[in-house]
Amino acid sequence: MYLKTGHRRPKRQFKPINAFIIAVMALGSLGYGYSASIISTTLAQPSFYTYFDLAARSNENDVIGLMNSLYQAGGFLGTFTVAYSCDRWGRRAGIAIPALLILIMGVLLAASVNLAMFIACRFWAGWASYMVISACPVWMTEVVPARNRGSLVAVNGASLIAGFCLAGWVGYGFWHLPDTNNWQWRGPMLLQCLPVAILLPCMYWLPESPRWLIIQGREEEAARVLNMLHTPEEAIHEFQQIKAQTEVEIRLDSSYWALFTKPSYRKRCMLAFTTTVGIQFCGPILIANYGPTLYKSLGFDANKQFVYQCGWLTLAFGGGLLSLFVVDTMPRPILLAGGIAFCLGCLSIEAALVATYASTPEKLAQPNEAALKAAVAMFYIFIVVFEATLDSGRFVYLGELFPTHLRAKGISFGISGVNLINIVWLQVAPTAFANIGWKFYLVLIIPGMAFATLIFFWCPNTKGMPLEEIAELFGDEVHHAGRPSPGEEMHASTEHEYSGKRAEVPGEVVHEHVELQSV
Repeated sequence: MYLKTGHRRPKRQFKPINAFIIAVMALGSLGYGYSASIISTTLAQPSFYTYFDLAARSNENDVIGLMNSLYQAGGFLGTFTVAYSCDRWGRRAGIAIPALLILIMGVLLAASVNLAMFIACRFWAGWASYMVISACPVWMTEVVPARNRGSLVAVNGASLIAGFCLAGWVGYGFWHLPDTNNWQWRGPMLLQCLPVAILLPCMYWLPESPRWLIIQGREEEAARVLNMLHTPEEAIHEFQQIKAQTEVEIRLDSSYWALFTKPSYRKRCMLAFTTTVGIQFCGPILIANYGPTLYKSLGFDANKQFVYQCGWLTLAFGGGLLSLFVVDTMPRPILLAGGIAFCLGCLSIEAALVATYASTPEKLAQPNEAALKAAVAMFYIFIVVFEATLDSGRFVYLGELFPTHLRAKGISFGISGVNLINIVWLQVAPTAFANIGWKFYLVLIIPGMAFATLIFFWCPNTKGMPLEEIAELFGDEVHHAGRPSPGEEMHASTEHEYSGKRAEVPGEVVHEHVELQSV
């Protein structure tokens, strides 16, 4: 038998406070998106090229690649510092610390006086930005109800793309301004400070993750947070379930080493890494950072390069909003594998169009306008599907894969796969497009389809499951709220002892209804 209070799993109800908290946290994702994307329009600013004398350098493509790849290298290292701050000082601190670093780097990037200073600050901006984008899903995943988790955590991806979109239009707007003291590129760089400047003071009023609080033994605080986030019945059940699972996890190793020594954790890491790397084989970072360059290769002038890039980023934001309604409509493997396959299909058509109509100067001298516009359209269709399924879906899935005591480390490990692939793509892309052109798309398409197949058949579906019960999918011990630990017995003679009792949440009024049910 096990003790059951009313219904074993109360109906999950939405409260406006959940949306408010997620919206405030989304400022961190917005800050990352702007910081990561502003380089694309910066590289299209004539004053930026003139100030750093890029066109006169024989290694121009290598320097441009370095600006982008070092940002990702900083991000790769930064993701592994997230777990320390999130686990030691709390999920809020894990967001606030890198947000402050983004603020500082934004000022220094705007004030850069030479190329070495700019590239060094890009490295630290990447470090801070990827800390934020790794820490936000940890916090979001642990505070939202299971039924709404996919949609609410997807706000992270939508906000990220809002940052991309904002960076595009800000860069386009500054391109039209008189070039006074290089503000065409300094102004957009400085504006990356704005989202985190709003976020930092808001952190004071936002609650800490109740799961982290319970792990720290601060149950009274956890109960108050749960009562704020959920209805009373749901808060009681959530408290019981988190506390019960914490009693299991508190005895477990929470080091990085544990991620690879225990088979069930190792499988989660492999799933996380496979998912993020497979998604990056769609190549979204190439279009995001080198979009104007790609449109230039299709024969479009500078104004159209800006307009097409801004239009692409705007559609990306629309796809991010669409993801709020898409991510919870289908099993996670179908969402992720299907999204990858569709995006790679778009790139296949793109490669065919470029090869046929834009692969040589002679073809561009007598352009087929319809075909070139179709090539732009493929990028547009690509980004809508990518954002609606993959960009938000991966953050939701990473947050669900790992148990509370390893969630920060697990998400960081998964995000490191994004950085690792992006470092390669961003460093080699300028040279690859210059030398092999459309054939570079094949480097993405062929391995990407293999990843999509692997994800479809191997990844478990975690959609809608309470975080504490996902461990069952990997064969780990799960201590359900109100249910005795394995090996314990509750004999019928003890029924009167439990009559009228239930597990209490500190500071809560205890309801009297109790039901005993046999298992």
